[in-house]
Amino acid sequence: MDVLKKVPVREQDAKVRATNFEEVCLGYNIEEAKEEASRCLKCKNAKCMTGCPVSIEIPKFIKEVEEGNIEEAYKTISQSSALPAVCGRVCPQESQCEGVCIRGIKGEPISIGKLERFVADWARENGISPEKPEKTNGRKVAVIGSGPAGVTCAGDLAKLGYEVTIFEALHEPGGVLVYGIPEFRLPKEGVVKPEIENLKKLGVKIETNVVIGKSTTIDALMEEEGFEAVFIGSGAGLPKFMGIPGENANGVFSANEYLTRSNLMKAFSEDYDTPIVAGKKVAVVGGGNVAMDAARTALRLGAEVHIVYRRSEEELPARVEEVHHAKEEGIIFDLLTNPVEILVDENGWVKGMKCVRMELGEPDASGRRRPVMIPDSEFELELDTVIMSLGTSPNPLISSTTDGLEINKHKCIIAEAENGQTTKEGVFAGGDAVTGAATVILAMEAGKAGAKGIHEYLSKK
Repeated sequence: MDVLKKVPVREQDAKVRATNFEEVCLGYNIEEAKEEASRCLKCKNAKCMTGCPVSIEIPKFIKEVEEGNIEEAYKTISQSSALPAVCGRVCPQESQCEGVCIRGIKGEPISIGKLERFVADWARENGISPEKPEKTNGRKVAVIGSGPAGVTCAGDLAKLGYEVTIFEALHEPGGVLVYGIPEFRLPKEGVVKPEIENLKKLGVKIETNVVIGKSTTIDALMEEEGFEAVFIGSGAGLPKFMGIPGENANGVFSANEYLTRSNLMKAFSEDYDTPIVAGKKVAVVGGGNVAMDAARTALRLGAEVHIVYRRSEEELPARVEEVHHAKEEGIIFDLLTNPVEILVDENGWVKGMKCVRMELGEPDASGRRRPVMIPDSEFELELDTVIMSLGTSPNPLISSTTDGLEINKHKCIIAEAENGQTTKEGVFAGGDAVTGAATVILAMEAGKAGAKGIHEYLSKK
């Protein structure tokens, strides 16, 4: 065994997986996991822990894996993380725990994410789940949204003995884990649902189809229903568009709508009456993880797919693994390309997209080189579907129906990073509703901070 190299992880063959929605990465078995764990240096001053937003005791759980004590490893992870099977799959480990791993200075870092996934999957397969507190303290807390921030906050509060109710707008809990991230990256039945069930085992109640701001309001929850504190983890579900001619044509989607139809409404399955415009030639505009998800979904629905992004490959915001998987599957990358108009036929449907070539100029405020249009470089792509993946912002419904809850110019709720406290007493917030669209793990970090803030607030009352 070469200690400088990761134990490779098994994957579905690219040609096979491009035609199905089954999980791409197959994970480690116990022998592979123990072998990978043995590469860990068990650092006293573990840098990986500083890189983990929810502060998992990484060396401790890896040591337990190496010794074959998988249940103990799970208990260690569960103290810090409510969603280990999810995080093991979708966290950007390469820029967090693995990015600062000491082993990674001379060789490849430890596959911390793959080991976390193995432990969580093993625990699920062996019927092990977090332990419910012996008794509650009788104090009620409401959590709005059942995505990563809401679930983490609810789990942490339940462990402290609070009576927590989650209010979810959609018909199924899980937030972005069920409607946003595709099945081939995050299986819903096999991974997300059991994690939500673990939450219920802690005593958390979940009410679906409740739209806060319509069904009821935050003020009503606190004044009429006896909730002493509220955590807002409602995410950022409002899509952005470019504002170019033709954007209202039939066959133009936001990535949000496209993925929600496919994931939550099962549009990819012939057994469901929620069809999607599958498209033969699809362009996805954008270069983040969501753009990769939408592109790889369209590919699996039988389309030729182009990613259209105005910067070069080096500036792609998506994870390296996602870009690599997309290329393997045959997605075409049209880089340094920017759409200027969507072309529409006489029936109001997309027939193509007019684009211009770009080159990179001086860095802008983000530190990335600014794309500049090359004169007279217009060309047309023949298409029948366009998916806009340009980021999202929070839905203003909650802020507009809650007195005293302030938002910033980006429509994000203003909240303290260390404890989630908003401008309204007893109301806390975190995740994408505060930061705008970010990652699952950062939303979880905010959920933990919110739980800590609520506990401190209610302990003084």
